[in-house]
Amino acid sequence: MPLAAGRDHAFAEFGLSGEPGTDAFWAAARTPASVPADGGGWRTLFLWRGSPASIDFESWSEPTPLRRWADTDCWYAEVPMPARLRVTYQFVAGDTAYADPFNPVGAGGDRSIAATPDAPDQPHWPSVGAEDVLPLPRTRLRWNSERLGGRRTVRVHPAGGGGPVVLLLDGDDWLYLHPATTAFDSAVAAGEMPPVTLVFLPSKDREAEFGCRPELWEAVRDELRPLVAESGVPADWDRLVVAGQSLGGLSAMYAALEFPELVSRIACQSPSFWWAPGATAWADPLGGPAGGAIAARLREHPELSALRCAFDVGEHETRMLPHCALTESLTERAGATVRASRSPSGHDRAGWRHALLRDVAWALG
Repeated sequence: MPLAAGRDHAFAEFGLSGEPGTDAFWAAARTPASVPADGGGWRTLFLWRGSPASIDFESWSEPTPLRRWADTDCWYAEVPMPARLRVTYQFVAGDTAYADPFNPVGAGGDRSIAATPDAPDQPHWPSVGAEDVLPLPRTRLRWNSERLGGRRTVRVHPAGGGGPVVLLLDGDDWLYLHPATTAFDSAVAAGEMPPVTLVFLPSKDREAEFGCRPELWEAVRDELRPLVAESGVPADWDRLVVAGQSLGGLSAMYAALEFPELVSRIACQSPSFWWAPGATAWADPLGGPAGGAIAARLREHPELSALRCAFDVGEHETRMLPHCALTESLTERAGATVRASRSPSGHDRAGWRHALLRDVAWALG
């Protein structure tokens, strides 16, 4: 039920005090704040100060408009959330997106992260505010790829001194939105994974590069691998782990099937196993055969006993679950060593962070 304009007792339910819209109220305001909802899940309060705005959530929900508190500068939304959810969001006012000024947990300069009280912790990932600048690896490689075309910058970070290569697809997201260098350093220091060498691979055209085509993996094998070797950073490609999300997870699985001499360990979060040639142009891309092109390839009974793969998908990604469950089953049936799990999120990088560390460590055995 939406909050009714009045005195501060309605916001006090969420742990806030003071008359909404006053300087004292804004000085103490910290949201999002959640209380149990009747029938399960949570009611979560978001606050915004100033002009009309809406909340845009990353894949989990449609945009939510904010309501004004009486004639003050206080705007709010009370959003129903399911149990166990971590989600990225931002406020949109006019044509501009903003991080939540009342939430210290951010993802890049214009996004924030909300978590329901029952969402598990994500150890090793620090709280990063919208104003914070994430650390960048010192080793920077200029890659002019003949196979892929164009120039891209690849960063390399030896966590714990370096070791097996962890190839992070969509690498710029793990550089500029989520502090993967800090998280991997912390996990290595805690003894939860061996030293590794992170290679942050940015994408230029995700659909073209990740859509089950050989060019990317030929370029990684023939161009990127020698380039990293020349950098002087310790890098063991014989124990390579490819980590990808969404279309990146699809591409990691494709590489394991078609380039087994290069890729025998993968960690895939919310992989787009609905994908089939032309599917992205369909009115309902997820409405095709379960498992898409990857399931069709797996039904050819490849021998995958050398493959070690971790799959994770958000428990709130209801339409993704059948595609992922079938592919997981077919992969295991083909002889691979499989770990399958479900994270408390939708299709959202904020929910993939813990699975990334855990599953890379598992893939390394």
